[in-house]
Amino acid sequence: NIFWVIAYDTLYAMVDRDDDLKIGVKSTAILFGRHDLTAIVICYVLMFACLLQLGQLLSLNAYYYLGLAIALLTAAWQLYQARERTRDSCFKAFLNNSWVGAVIFFGLLLAYL
Repeated sequence: NIFWVIAYDTLYAMVDRDDDLKIGVKSTAILFGRHDLTAIVICYVLMFACLLQLGQLLSLNAYYYLGLAIALLTAAWQLYQARERTRDSCFKAFLNNSWVGAVIFFGLLLAYL
């Protein structure tokens, strides 16, 4: 899902924003500027909306939706971690993103078992 990619890539780009500005590298963190966290929220909302729609289309069971709910909480935790926009906090939020994928994967796996 492209929205997920933009969200986690922006978190990663926030780590190097100052360096990127100095050397002229373009990134989504620079593009979104002070609205970076808002853009990430919008991307996550669109991502989860797509995943909810997919679950409905495939008639997936409650395990899938439980996985999405946990992934949503994990994404919210990332936003909380990145709120101060420091290198360290943004990198921790970025690393936490692997848990979003893992939880969605296991929810999907359990839905098909």
